[in-house]
Amino acid sequence: MTDAPRVVGICGSLRSASTTRVALGHTLAAAEAAGAVAELLDLRAYELPLYDADEKDAGEVPELRRRVREADGIVLATPIYHGSVSSVLKTALDYCGFEEFEDKPVGLLVVAGGRFPTPATLHMQTICAWVRAHPLPYQVSIPSVSGKIEDGELVDEGYRDRCETLGTELVRYTRLFRGEAVDPPRVE
Repeated sequence: MTDAPRVVGICGSLRSASTTRVALGHTLAAAEAAGAVAELLDLRAYELPLYDADEKDAGEVPELRRRVREADGIVLATPIYHGSVSSVLKTALDYCGFEEFEDKPVGLLVVAGGRFPTPATLHMQTICAWVRAHPLPYQVSIPSVSGKIEDGELVDEGYRDRCETLGTELVRYTRLFRGEAVDPPRVE
């Protein structure tokens, strides 16, 4: 296959000055640098009512599902709220399922204002398992994120490098899942 892999990043933060969106931006830029066509799915731009199994096509859900379904790889990015994923990300994921996620590589990115956001990462791994997606072994969790971002930029070199590695690894796994030859994984 010669066409570029399509990658979407779903931002699970509604804040205008979202640290999650900043970190995800570095991940998607690295995916583009690695040869993918990357698109930010900013959930602020979608009308997504709370999930109702009787209204599976409510609001702009069909458009969101279409974009996720057309992607070869996905990044799920969320702030940690009360030990789990944000409600807007969970709502978006509730509207999606096997058709959108099955047999696709998924990068996981979690940011926290305080301590290490392990629980939300574990919850996203579980969600991926339920929709038969494949979370990458390389995942990014950023604790105390506000001290790592200045003027809308991720200034902490180590975490910026991790976010960029996530984007590069997602493209590598996407190519692998598409049956293309890939370089071996980055070893740290």
